[in-house]
Amino acid sequence: MNAGSLANRSERRRAAAEFGLGAHDAPRIGMLAFLCSEAAFFATLIIAYLTYLGQADVGPTPGEILSLGLAGANTVVLLSSSVTLWWASQAMTAGRTRSACSGLIVTILLGSLFLAGTAYEWRELIDARGLTISTNLFGTTYYTLVGCHAFHVTLGVLAMLVLAGLLASRALSAGASRGFELVEWYWHFVDGVWIAVFLVVYVWGR
Repeated sequence: MNAGSLANRSERRRAAAEFGLGAHDAPRIGMLAFLCSEAAFFATLIIAYLTYLGQADVGPTPGEILSLGLAGANTVVLLSSSVTLWWASQAMTAGRTRSACSGLIVTILLGSLFLAGTAYEWRELIDARGLTISTNLFGTTYYTLVGCHAFHVTLGVLAMLVLAGLLASRALSAGASRGFELVEWYWHFVDGVWIAVFLVVYVWGR
């Protein structure tokens, strides 16, 4: 290794030390970078939804068919899951793995209930209201935005199922413990995105 490479590595280490970062922080930095890219992705979808809002040549329109009550109940469910996951995280930090596992299971159930509520809403929109992804611009942008969010919720539920399994089998390692933290970040991010989606689609966009 030449002197230039050694100098560059030394400089990177000094910079990492200056900001309190070490090798163990690489997963956190990676997750932050991932969440930033996801934020840009959802911002693009929301902008597209707002751009085409009201430009459909044929109905139905959001105000005619979207249920604010159902979406509001679904929102309460999803935000409650952030609370239960935070509680599970606190239990994990305190070494109470059984309580952490219980909190994860409740969070998984709430996330699954949210997905069930979304599925029920979509069935009503498709069967009773005749809104499909190809009906008009509203249908296209609505299903794309809400569907992408539901997909991310599904990924979060699956990740928490893995963590719950590790906790239940007492196979949780230091790496998995760090994974718990990263999954928590991801879940809170997904919940935050839903607040934006709810306000744009179900409140302001009506």
